[in-house]
Amino acid sequence: MKVADRIPRNGKTNYTHEMAKKRRDFLTEKTGEALEHTGQFSIDPACLPGNIENFIGVVQMPLGVAGPITINGEHAQGDFYIPLATTEGTLVASYSRGMRVISESGGCKTTVVEQYMQRAPAFIFNDAQEARAFGDWVKANFDTIREVAESTTSIGKLVNIQQWSVAKMRYLRFNYTTGDAAGQNMVGKATLAACEWIIANYQTPTRYLLSGNMDTDKKHSHLNMLGSRGKRVIAEVVIKRDILMRYMHTDTVAMARACVMANTGAMMAGAAYNGPHSANGIASLFIATGQDEANVVESHAGILSHELLDNGDLYLAVTLPSLICATYGGGTGLPTQKECLNLLGCYGKGKANKFAEIVAATVLAGDISLGCAVIAGDWVTSHDKYGRNRD
Repeated sequence: MKVADRIPRNGKTNYTHEMAKKRRDFLTEKTGEALEHTGQFSIDPACLPGNIENFIGVVQMPLGVAGPITINGEHAQGDFYIPLATTEGTLVASYSRGMRVISESGGCKTTVVEQYMQRAPAFIFNDAQEARAFGDWVKANFDTIREVAESTTSIGKLVNIQQWSVAKMRYLRFNYTTGDAAGQNMVGKATLAACEWIIANYQTPTRYLLSGNMDTDKKHSHLNMLGSRGKRVIAEVVIKRDILMRYMHTDTVAMARACVMANTGAMMAGAAYNGPHSANGIASLFIATGQDEANVVESHAGILSHELLDNGDLYLAVTLPSLICATYGGGTGLPTQKECLNLLGCYGKGKANKFAEIVAATVLAGDISLGCAVIAGDWVTSHDKYGRNRD
């Protein structure tokens, strides 16, 4: 059987314009596609090691800006213009509309409540009693385990280790703080060091798997809704009744009733989020700012809360319990992604909580706009008029 030709690589010059072109030419020969637009880019391939392999060019994503939105947070304070990378027509306009309602109502209040990143190894024993004894030993030796784990990182801090027994297995969930990095790789390295120390020092021979899947890496889980993964961040606003009517052509009573119906529907469906569409804003903002786009799976989960106030105004709050984002490391330092973070004043160390607050505020704006569009009957007609590429 003939083996297919391998993709061209060069260990010394793999991240160069020449090697990128060589790979594009190889693909053109194999497939007939010229890759004309893919091969046009302004970034230097030399900045890409650690971000991608077999580099051939870029996928150009349209980038729009929504806003301004007024945020009165602990970390994000002022008016912000939000970069959103998307191919969905009406999305940027819709978010801008929601942001206007928030700003005209005095802005939204944002709070980062807590933040953790996890790695969850599983240990296997001969029976449940051995597994239980191991759990007690881990508790007694936590200080040393923490010291070993933290020796691998300058910013990661081990806060606690949760434990569960199932059959003859003991699942541990290491909870870390990770500064301004998302931290999945960081906590993996730290937990590996801790586990190797554990099996070298525990009196009973044991085997382990570094991830027993209770860290729920890039998977939604109800565990994270309760215990937080990434940042638990909340955005709140009191929408003025007259402002909602002026810009959204509906009133707060109708919106409150719609929230009740939406809550019931989301509960019946078992949805990860009961609001209109948290993933839209998160994904668009993540792509623009160099986040790991797969983290949208975890980050979009949450709760939209509402309360109709006695004066007719409407309190709305978005709670995102597992928002995984970073302003340092990963893709955040790539040229265009860094520019988008700089638009927000969020690039570099000490800015991750600020960025998280901006993400939550963006989700809140999107929910206001889409929710009102559904109530007012504008949802389908707006997409039909503005959201179709007819070429």
